[in-house]
Amino acid sequence: MSTSHLAQEIAQQPTVIARLLAENSPQVARVAQAIRDFNPTFVAIAARGTSDNAARYAQYAFGVLLGLPVMLAAPSLHTIYQAPPNLARALVIGISQSGQAEDVRRVLQDARQQGALTLAITNYPDSPMAQTAIHHLALLADEEVSIAATKTYTAQLTVLAMLVNALADRPHLRDELSQVPRLVQETLDLSANIADWAERYRYMEKFAVLGRGYNYSTAFEISLKVNELAYIATTAYSEADFRHGPIAMVQTGFPALLIAPQGALLDNMRDLAEKLSERGAERIVISNDPTMLAYGHKVVRVPEVAEWLSPLICVIPGQIFAMHQALTRGYPVDKPRGLSKVTITE
Repeated sequence: MSTSHLAQEIAQQPTVIARLLAENSPQVARVAQAIRDFNPTFVAIAARGTSDNAARYAQYAFGVLLGLPVMLAAPSLHTIYQAPPNLARALVIGISQSGQAEDVRRVLQDARQQGALTLAITNYPDSPMAQTAIHHLALLADEEVSIAATKTYTAQLTVLAMLVNALADRPHLRDELSQVPRLVQETLDLSANIADWAERYRYMEKFAVLGRGYNYSTAFEISLKVNELAYIATTAYSEADFRHGPIAMVQTGFPALLIAPQGALLDNMRDLAEKLSERGAERIVISNDPTMLAYGHKVVRVPEVAEWLSPLICVIPGQIFAMHQALTRGYPVDKPRGLSKVTITE
């Protein structure tokens, strides 16, 4: 793997996740108790960029395992239109690597003034967002030097999974969560050969990333990484949405990456893979199901994992694929053009 900061930070993810599980559990338990005491009717999450994809994961984790509906906040209602919605009965979560996203902070501020329960999830306890919210959960990821977020993204997913586990209080969820650092390391090992075939896609100019359910978030995050590192016009789709129109653009050689671990959506993803095969699409498959992997021109086998935690595993090959696409094209992976580590929007 490259010796860049990005490569080092991708490799650090098992350590960061293990640290969170070992050190952050008491604070997560306190926040979970505050949520039980408040008894929110819904969850609103404010975020931007990569953190928005962590919020997409929360929509499924909170919805499936806790029965809590999750909306994604529209920060412009708070900052541009000066028309904040009523969030008084909500658990309002702001997610940001830096904690400096002003529009996200404003959502937390307005919600707290309305009487909502507010929580910031950031890498910096002294950040404006952390200081604005009632509660803060740290990512414990150390400094992330590369502009493209990798270890802070999986740290965000881990914190959200820990919170779901604490609220659900089901022993099997806790046991499954404890296996994640090992599974992430195994995924890194299984992804080592991506560098050997990344050159195949050096000249592709468009690309679709397909997932659904828990891995809807993964499709968006992998797409974002390919956008910002390799400058490729990449679009993420739900497997269902892709059938409602975009599939018409698929012709021979059209590149598509399918994220399809074992779980409730596997049959749907297999059916889509079959249709892409009939149209002659170039298929990259991330899965732990042998029948799904058989559809891939190039594949990354990931270890068996509980479906609710599969986004922590399945995103890893996508991070590595995006990095190697940038490297094969001669692009700087630590400092993509026109980007900065902290982006402040209002």
